[in-house]
Amino acid sequence: MRQSLELKLGQRLTMTPQLQQAIRLLQLSAVELQSEIQEALEANPLLEENEEVAKTSETDSPGNGEDVSSNNGDTADLNLDQATPNNETAEDSGDDWDPPGYEYPVAPGGSRGTQGNNNFEIDARTSSPLTLHDHLSWQMRMISFSSNDLSIAQTLIDSISHDGYLSCTIEEICQTLLPDIEVEPEEVEAVLHQIQNFDPVGVGARDVGECLGLQLRQFASDTPGLDPARIIAEQHLKLLASRDFTQLRRVMKLSQTGLQRAIQLIQSLNPRPGSTIQPSQAAYVIPDVIVRKRKGQWLVEVSDDVYPRIRVNRVYENMIQRGNDSQDNKYLQEHLQDARWFLKSLRNRHDTLLKVARAIVDRQRDYFEHGEEAMKPLVLHDIAETLGMHESTISRVTTQKYMLTPRGILELKYFFSSHVSTTDGGTRSATAIRSMIKKLIDSEPTIKPISDSKIVVLLEEAGVQVARRTIAKYREHMKIPPSNQRKTLV
Repeated sequence: MRQSLELKLGQRLTMTPQLQQAIRLLQLSAVELQSEIQEALEANPLLEENEEVAKTSETDSPGNGEDVSSNNGDTADLNLDQATPNNETAEDSGDDWDPPGYEYPVAPGGSRGTQGNNNFEIDARTSSPLTLHDHLSWQMRMISFSSNDLSIAQTLIDSISHDGYLSCTIEEICQTLLPDIEVEPEEVEAVLHQIQNFDPVGVGARDVGECLGLQLRQFASDTPGLDPARIIAEQHLKLLASRDFTQLRRVMKLSQTGLQRAIQLIQSLNPRPGSTIQPSQAAYVIPDVIVRKRKGQWLVEVSDDVYPRIRVNRVYENMIQRGNDSQDNKYLQEHLQDARWFLKSLRNRHDTLLKVARAIVDRQRDYFEHGEEAMKPLVLHDIAETLGMHESTISRVTTQKYMLTPRGILELKYFFSSHVSTTDGGTRSATAIRSMIKKLIDSEPTIKPISDSKIVVLLEEAGVQVARRTIAKYREHMKIPPSNQRKTLV
């Protein structure tokens, strides 16, 4: 076989490290971007926060900041000064807020919380949050249990779920304790009754009926509707769940007013008592884009809270010497190039996000003026065609990015929805259809809610053709129960 050399010409797309970095930064959320910038500041000595510009922007009017460029003319600073909704601080706003910290347990019947007390200890701020297991264990240690009862109580508490229900049967508890101690089911029942008196009220129940019954015991005996509420909770929860009020009145032999009082009392209870103790993880949303109306025009600005002002360190930049091949000089040159590429990627992300946000606002101007029912059908291809970008780029820009508007904080993906045909040959967005459905359900008579089939007829009268299964899908998307579960007595 004869070997030979051939020269071919061709074009090929190569993903350079700089392009990969730009794509990765483009799809990051605001919180993730802040972490990425912080990591870059720690890893690259040529990057630093531009504190001078930050101080200047605090005294100047919003939007008057200027970008600072490096000595050689390349963009080495990132100063994205944009107008923010307000510059109000936590002290100026007048809102009372408490820093997250350990919430000390209280005795049963007492109140948890720190109302009116903002003097927290440092240990309380940094300690782990209170859990239901810790709260019950603390109360268990306040009671003088015998050694056997203490083991039973600990096993029962370990078997209580996050919602506050006992996840094991009495026989299973006995089997669990059998290797160490031998107990009778009656002993476990007695200890369980003790735990069911713990805070929160209703904890340790084996089913919903028992949980509601434990909470009803805390009411005064002269509470209106208390006795029928206990009977309904213990014996007729299925009838109440199916909202068969006619059968429930017949079984309970109650008037409509008496049944209504009992149902209102049950509805005031908490079927998941453990959720009041479990620590919740707050999901923070930082808006990337701010939309406001000025002089009849909708303006779109990128929030400067998302993009910290960073720049190239001038001291290290001036230390770089041309033609010097020393190790230190090469080290500075490499990091200088990385810093400039990072700043350029941030600038590209800023410009792309601003272009996409403005295009969305231009397309959905009717929504900002009139609400959800005026939302127009919009897909990624429409914005991509308008801006001359690829759909994948638009998808990256709109994922996990949020817009602060007079109608609330909304994800950019919210403005994209499929279309539904109308009787006059036009189209309506799915968001507008959902808004119309919700409006119809909100105005329905609660004694006789409208069905999905009736909603189809009402929408058709409004010029929108929607199938019944589509109505059901939209209703489930809005977490609205079917008509038979929306029925009430009044």
